[in-house]
Amino acid sequence: MLRYLSAATVLLAGPVSGDISVEANACIDELRARDGNIGGEVLGQEWSEAAVMVRLRDANGVEYECLVWSGPEIADFRRVSDESSVAGDGGAASGVAGRVLSGTQRVQFDAGTSGMVMSGTLTPETSVRFVLGASDGQFLNVDIGSHGGALAYRIFNPDGSALLDLISSDTPYRGELWQTGDHVVEVSNAGAQPVAFDIGIGVD
Repeated sequence: MLRYLSAATVLLAGPVSGDISVEANACIDELRARDGNIGGEVLGQEWSEAAVMVRLRDANGVEYECLVWSGPEIADFRRVSDESSVAGDGGAASGVAGRVLSGTQRVQFDAGTSGMVMSGTLTPETSVRFVLGASDGQFLNVDIGSHGGALAYRIFNPDGSALLDLISSDTPYRGELWQTGDHVVEVSNAGAQPVAFDIGIGVD
């Protein structure tokens, strides 16, 4: 675990040192802007082609998840848990690990953010549709991490045509949109066992 105990050891503009990535530094800056330089540690960083998920814990024991697109640009930043509770902040986008997802989920971004992260479980031979409004010319980012099984997903334009044909959840997506309206990201589990997964969706 990587500690950021003071301004001298936290972020510096420009190149980073050690194992603390530029994305983690951006998340630390965001946490310091919200809570002050109280110190803490970087719990982990998960990379994909589309984004980086950084997990932080401050000196009070509160844990955070920070989703960063390239740039770096923070797409989502939220509290996950603290020492007295593991329930998280209860926000719709934070999700609950193990919660069964089905039907249609409307994606809503918190004020000041351009993305969301959700966790849940998809039962066998079912799918869940994530619906978000976006505009022609914006870029859509989708990143899915499955745990204990294989998932697939596809993306539909507002008129119902395919923006992205069915592909494995191992492959993140980033692409420019060419319609305005509700876009649909449909995640499917064709297997015989439930699969837990995390999904990050954002626009820029």
